[in-house]
Amino acid sequence: MFANRFTAFIDACSLASALKRNLLLSLAEAEFFRLRWSSRVLDETEAAIEEILRGKGLDDATARAERARASMEAAFEDAMVTDFDNFLSVAAGLPDPGDHHVVAAAAKTQAAMIVTENLKDFPATVLSDLNMEAKTADAFIAEIVSRGVV
Repeated sequence: MFANRFTAFIDACSLASALKRNLLLSLAEAEFFRLRWSSRVLDETEAAIEEILRGKGLDDATARAERARASMEAAFEDAMVTDFDNFLSVAAGLPDPGDHHVVAAAAKTQAAMIVTENLKDFPATVLSDLNMEAKTADAFIAEIVSRGVV
């Protein structure tokens, strides 16, 4: 276990890509950071995985997406953030109300980082007041690697 571990809330758009998902989950499994997500994030992730797989012509896209989600939940039983509705007000300044749930769940779990591909939807002016920042999965992974901890 690493003394400098911190909590990162992972948004659905960073979990949809198999490569990014596998890298992020591998780093979390190795305890480089504490992984957090919500049921809504996993709903969105499952739908995105299914859409990607359907786009590749796979007939069993729904079953594969369901298995991917079940595997993630089983591997990271403590990652689920629940009961964060009381924190929705801290996200009032976000440009997209559809992202309020991400910041609310991240705030409840005291995440230092939101990993998302939609940086424009998570402005620093809102997140800095919450002692959070947003990074893309690529930037987040690169930061972990550059720290020399991998």
